[in-house]
Amino acid sequence: MLTLVGVLVVMVGFVLRLNPLLVIFAASLASGLAAGMDVVAIIEELGKAFVGNRYLAIVWLVLPVIGVLERAGLRERAQSLVGSIRAATAGRVLLIYFAVRQITAALGLTSLGGHAQMVRPLVAPMAEAAAESRLGALGDGLRHRIRAHAAAVDNIALFFGEDIFVAIGSILLMKSFLAQRGHDIDAFAFAVWAIPTAVLAFVVHGARLLRLDRRLQEAAHDRA
Repeated sequence: MLTLVGVLVVMVGFVLRLNPLLVIFAASLASGLAAGMDVVAIIEELGKAFVGNRYLAIVWLVLPVIGVLERAGLRERAQSLVGSIRAATAGRVLLIYFAVRQITAALGLTSLGGHAQMVRPLVAPMAEAAAESRLGALGDGLRHRIRAHAAAVDNIALFFGEDIFVAIGSILLMKSFLAQRGHDIDAFAFAVWAIPTAVLAFVVHGARLLRLDRRLQEAAHDRA
């Protein structure tokens, strides 16, 4: 259980708004030390993952780029763009992102979205700007509610969309597990049967997003 200390480090680091790259590295060190590894071995494992699988390329390259873009005004530009669209609402912005995220995940492009790459610098600010253009200045409670919905959209769309992609790890794991017990099922069949679930998830959560607009409007009226 001590190896889970890395999760705690990530949570504390993000709450304190520390540098994401340093937080992830510190979490890796904490988990490795809790598992009985020395510092050199931990760094060696990080290097192997980077060189052999390129998994850490997202962390080392995407996050610094996003940080530079944010410093250059990425959030402000996104808010200004969405605020100028009269038909935009927080729910509609999030619904569009939900559809895009789910479709790209179904095609295996799971890295196109994400909390660090898309939600924090783009999706959440755009949804907030859409709400402000209709309701005026938002209080902290409404702003945090919109951000929570933006994070949920990314999680739900990815979770139900990626299972449609036949080569995703979850499908291969299910196929291998059932094959070991004498049930040889084609991986394509798993992907096909994931489509109705993804469609239902889109309908259900889409309704929640449209209801979000009504709740924001009611909350704004009550505050006024």
